[in-house]
Amino acid sequence: MNAVEIEDAVSNLVQQPFDAAEFPYLFLAAFDNKETTLKRLRKGETNASDVPGGVLQRSNIHIAVCAPGSVTATLKALRDSPKTASAKAKFILATDGVTVEAEELASGEVIAADYADLPLHFGLFLPLAGISAVKEIKNNPIDVKATGRLNKLYVELLKDNPDWSQPARRHDMNHFMARLIFCFFAEKTGIFYPEGGFSATVARMSEASSANTHEVISTLFRAMNTKTADQAQAGLPGWATVLPYVNGGLFSGSTDVPRFSKLARSYLAHVGGLDWKAINPDIFGSMIQAVADDDERGALGMHYTSVPNILKVLNPLFLDDLRSQLDAAGDNARMLLNLRKRMAKIRVFDPACGSGNFLVIAYKQMRAIEAEINRRRGESSLRTEIPLTNFRGIELRDFPAEIARLALIIAEFQCDVLYRGQKEALSEFLPLDAMNWITCGNALRLDWLSICPPTGTGVKFAAEDLFHTPLSQAQIDFENEGGETYVCGNPPYQGSREQLPEQKEDLAQIFEGRAPSWKTLDYVAGWFMKAAEYGRHTDAVAAFVTTNSICQGQQVPLLWPLVFKTGHQIAFAHTSFKWSNLASHNAGVTVAIVGISRTPKPLRKLYSLSADGSVAIKVANHINAYLVPADDFMITPRTETLAELFEMNYGNYPGDGNHLTLYSKERAEILLRRPDLSKLIRPVYGAQEFIKGLSRYCLWIDDHDLSLAESDPEIARRIASVYTNRTTSRDKSLNKLAIRSHQYRDRNIAIRHSILVPTVSSERRDFIPVDLKPASAVTTNQAFALYDAPLWNMALIASRLHLVWIASVCGKLKTDFRYSNTLGWNTFPVPKLTEQHKADLTRCAENILLAREAHFPATIADLYDPEAMPEDLRRAHDENDELLERIYIGRRFKNDTERLEKLFELYTKMTATQPPIKKKGRKAV
Repeated sequence: MNAVEIEDAVSNLVQQPFDAAEFPYLFLAAFDNKETTLKRLRKGETNASDVPGGVLQRSNIHIAVCAPGSVTATLKALRDSPKTASAKAKFILATDGVTVEAEELASGEVIAADYADLPLHFGLFLPLAGISAVKEIKNNPIDVKATGRLNKLYVELLKDNPDWSQPARRHDMNHFMARLIFCFFAEKTGIFYPEGGFSATVARMSEASSANTHEVISTLFRAMNTKTADQAQAGLPGWATVLPYVNGGLFSGSTDVPRFSKLARSYLAHVGGLDWKAINPDIFGSMIQAVADDDERGALGMHYTSVPNILKVLNPLFLDDLRSQLDAAGDNARMLLNLRKRMAKIRVFDPACGSGNFLVIAYKQMRAIEAEINRRRGESSLRTEIPLTNFRGIELRDFPAEIARLALIIAEFQCDVLYRGQKEALSEFLPLDAMNWITCGNALRLDWLSICPPTGTGVKFAAEDLFHTPLSQAQIDFENEGGETYVCGNPPYQGSREQLPEQKEDLAQIFEGRAPSWKTLDYVAGWFMKAAEYGRHTDAVAAFVTTNSICQGQQVPLLWPLVFKTGHQIAFAHTSFKWSNLASHNAGVTVAIVGISRTPKPLRKLYSLSADGSVAIKVANHINAYLVPADDFMITPRTETLAELFEMNYGNYPGDGNHLTLYSKERAEILLRRPDLSKLIRPVYGAQEFIKGLSRYCLWIDDHDLSLAESDPEIARRIASVYTNRTTSRDKSLNKLAIRSHQYRDRNIAIRHSILVPTVSSERRDFIPVDLKPASAVTTNQAFALYDAPLWNMALIASRLHLVWIASVCGKLKTDFRYSNTLGWNTFPVPKLTEQHKADLTRCAENILLAREAHFPATIADLYDPEAMPEDLRRAHDENDELLERIYIGRRFKNDTERLEKLFELYTKMTATQPPIKKKGRKAV
């Protein structure tokens, strides 16, 4: 479930007759608890409550239904209950069906409300569904409620009007929804007078059967597109002229309206009854966007972009500077005036604006600063000097582009009401301006200079229809000489494997002929390159939310030299963090924020999350493409280790069509009839086998044992199948291997033991999985192996230091760590280790292995689940990290940013002063 569905479920719950016995289970069901979970609670199997009438779900909530009038006392009993603490409940809730009281125990936040108003507080309980509670939703749930109600209306209308769901009419449908949103907002905020004029008129003039509802709404739309003086001549009925002339293109063009069923008419009334004046345009737009997208409607609420995350981009980009100037100005009237004039010329440009979140938040933040300037100057009633048209955007799809414009219009009105008063805001709001400042088109194909020119005027076209603009639409004509431009946004991320053919072509237009292997770049790389080219002709500073993969691994030497060649440097950055959404149990995508400028400040800020979730700020002279405070350089693969480490080999590639591979049952069948063949069968390990504990085997046949192997018909059949597979393959190298079809292509094997590392492993783990296997084990090409290496090498691989190095220089496959021996192990910088260091590290590796063994038969996947890692194993790893980090700097590192900084510093010194280190260990045979 997502936030929209949860709000709807809670609303439905309070509308039903109150059932004291069932309430706790119905409440938990509304927050996505499965029926099997609820069944166990009902039976008492998992209900740990010690309060009469209570239901306690471990690690979640303690609920009690009580007698009338005893809600407060019952909540206290829940709070004081020993079981509440021992079961680690996050919330307590008491209700008698008339009132409800609840508390979030960690924060102490309390609600006390009528039972019927429980849906207004659903945001507090989102963690029950695995969703991080979001301040904006907790404080203002109307956005989620409105999205859910609009979605029901939208789906019902498409059901009644299937032709409107077709591509030819989808734009009309989306445009109709934009008009409705404006009407609902306008009638609740006094823009339409009397309040509720639109909904009341539709209810009064449309038939109960809903047969003429579409005609009534269409007539009202025509009235809002007709000047008051012309309404009588236009033949509009008197009942329609209750609504004012709106203009601005919102109601121009076709006034067709889809037909309404009785149910759709009922949904319309429900939507109109919401408190639209409380709508928050910061986040509302992105949620409405999902309503009109077939692929996204099933995930309503997942497009929520939180204000704090957006401010991670906007604050260091320019808002922090504006606030510091405001602080410096104090009450100096001249300095305040200069700052206000500066702000009036600032342009914010989002070339992937979606439904306008970044632009709206930037606008509202700037209006707040301007309002404070006016207050200090004694000019609070002044009309704003910050024009909406300075907030430019490009969006590929037409509906989000319309919603972006609408969200900015709503934001402007709300700011006018807040800072100047309702009367002044209303007097200047209508009619809407017909100027257009959001472009609908492909940002990677359009010329950004024509859309947001550095100085002077933009290209001027007719823009009669603000909400029906073509691809080659108009840009407004405005003078902005000397203004600053800030480029920002959250462009689409698609990795190289997820890109559509047309997206590949977009990147080809930018990178072909400029970067080898450009096809491996993430889609977001196109925005960075376009921003860098744009910045060559302007003084613009750009910052984007991006997949952290473009600052990791092999994408770094592909993209960043091109960006730096334009004269740009990294001005500030925020290292990896989760950009989570409102989907249940959704971890969100891991992102970074990178700001680039041709004129960065001498000291740059690098933001990163500390272990306790707080943001640490590192001030540096330079930030490189790996988002480390160090000089620019690109780490490339090495064939030999940089430090005195043992050789790491790629695992054995079978090239056998799986015919030499045996599962446990197949192995058992062979050995049951031929125990003498046991020496031909060895356990085999790739990433999945040793992480998940899977059992798999292979036939490992030396040449002198071939006759013995072929004496078994089943093994002989398998060898023959390998021969066929190799001789018919298009791979010429496999053709050559047909002469030894009884063997893997590669034959690397240990004498004493092997240290194994998977090629890919989950980013959720705090450590890279590494394991010790006996000499009999065979490693596949899904893992790397150090054959017969001393155990202290394992301690290095198991460290936090090595994980952050691999995450930075090797990159990821989707969201998983992608290991590389040549790029990750061979480049890993390690100080010269003494024999005592090696002995101590060996002991740490042994302690890790012993801690694992104590939890047999738990698998690596079980043991390294970050939420269930055994304490003794975590302690063993902590001791390993303590020892290793003291070898590096004499103490523990504060965070991963400091770890990387030291590693890069050491790497620079070692590559500058040392020749390549000769391989250690033996060449396996």
